[in-house]
Amino acid sequence: MKHAVHRAENEALNILLTAARADERKDRAQAVAARLAAMATHISRQGLNGIEAAELIRHEAQRYRDESEELH
Repeated sequence: MKHAVHRAENEALNILLTAARADERKDRAQAVAARLAAMATHISRQGLNGIEAAELIRHEAQRYRDESEELH
């Protein structure tokens, strides 16, 4: 009986964790999409050429790398 209760609790916890991970991924994807849209607007408004736009993207990629390292 204890094993069945323990298994049910574990399954419930796994469901909650899976939902939390999905929400986090969704939120992160929305944040990245918003950042990319802002970068595209900046590139257009400033009339950046391809080299300048590529440099902006490189800086953004480094920002994501730095953020990833902070989380580990």
